[in-house]
Amino acid sequence: MRLGALLQASDMIGLVGELGSGKTTLVQGIASGWGSLDPVSSPTFVLVNVYRHPDRECLFHLDAYRLNGAEEAMDLDIDAMLSQGPLVVEWAEKIKSALTDEGLWVHMKYIDEEQRDMIFSAKGKHFEEMVIQLRKQIYGG
Repeated sequence: MRLGALLQASDMIGLVGELGSGKTTLVQGIASGWGSLDPVSSPTFVLVNVYRHPDRECLFHLDAYRLNGAEEAMDLDIDAMLSQGPLVVEWAEKIKSALTDEGLWVHMKYIDEEQRDMIFSAKGKHFEEMVIQLRKQIYGG
């Protein structure tokens, strides 16, 4: 939820992890923290879900699992999504070359039923600041 509260339009978060690593569950928390009341589900078959914010902004949730590379992702007009709101991409590594150079990457790993390991990698000053803010919110200081 804390991460969602930090998001701005044009922010891109790439989620990387095997099936069951918690990507969609993380998106549920991000969307809630961002302010959406819409139910969050995996867009595996529809490719993109759009969640609304009360002030009419949109949060885009793209699942690249079924895409066959960056060219197919380009057909989805990622730039248009980013111009309207933040974008969270599951299986982002599959379409990395279609995504913005700057962004926040979250590498997720299943540990057990109640625990996941997450490593955050910030690409760009804005996202480095986001990670610093997130760390302060979680650990203080």
